[in-house]
Amino acid sequence: MIYQLDGPDGAPVIVLSNSLGTTRAMWQPQIEALTAHFRVLRYDTHGHGKTTKNGKVTLAQLGEDVIALLDHLNIDRAWFCGISMGGLTGLWLGRFAPERFHGLAVANTAARIGDQASWLSRARAVRQEGMAVVAAGAADRWFTHAFRQKAPEVVEALCHQLTHTDAEGYAACCEALAAADLRGELGQIPLPTLIIAGESDPVTTVGDAHFLQQQIPASEVVVLAASHLSNIEAPKSFTSALLSFFQGNAMDDKQRYQDGMAVRRKVLGDAPRRPYAAASDAVE
Repeated sequence: MIYQLDGPDGAPVIVLSNSLGTTRAMWQPQIEALTAHFRVLRYDTHGHGKTTKNGKVTLAQLGEDVIALLDHLNIDRAWFCGISMGGLTGLWLGRFAPERFHGLAVANTAARIGDQASWLSRARAVRQEGMAVVAAGAADRWFTHAFRQKAPEVVEALCHQLTHTDAEGYAACCEALAAADLRGELGQIPLPTLIIAGESDPVTTVGDAHFLQQQIPASEVVVLAASHLSNIEAPKSFTSALLSFFQGNAMDDKQRYQDGMAVRRKVLGDAPRRPYAAASDAVE
């Protein structure tokens, strides 16, 4: 797995997880502000950017890749922020590996994104026709009309990068999303969780965000004037929400974690969690 570390040694670590069809570069608008307070760890998700894809991908594997990366870097606990597919990865981590995180920020995501048939159809399409078939409509899904008019060079660069995403890696992640459904697991996430929505997001709606907030015990929602890639369309508001949430929870995250784990044990007992599988990619 390809990763990048920025920010001061010894600072608290925040992990950033990209969306489907993008790379770790999508977080550039947040880096300057975040590195003033955090050691920022961003990575290319399985099958994206320079991280190669090996075999079938599942949501569990996407989460376990993050745990393997933390282990590789000897990071015991971190903050986590993911967007879209990265946000769904964060929900999985909050459910199955809460002891590794102080808190979560999940943006433009849902416990179940889309439907199985649509994801499988998209996977087949990119394998047969290439990435141009999904790149054609990406701008409309990702950004509002106003932003497309305001920053066409940003939109063009992201769409260009999408066309160069590995088709097999993209298709494999589509299949992972087709099978991913955490709707029944949200109540067992003990971590403080920030949910960020875009008021114009046609993919993961404000309604999806409020469902997450209703189900995750220690959660709150912020709605931004943006579409699906809200960290790019509304970077200042997005970053401000992150910093406010993480810094506000830094002082009492230990007590919140202990209280949340007590609730989790009451619900689940002391049964062991799902065991980790080693990430299939070598960490570079």
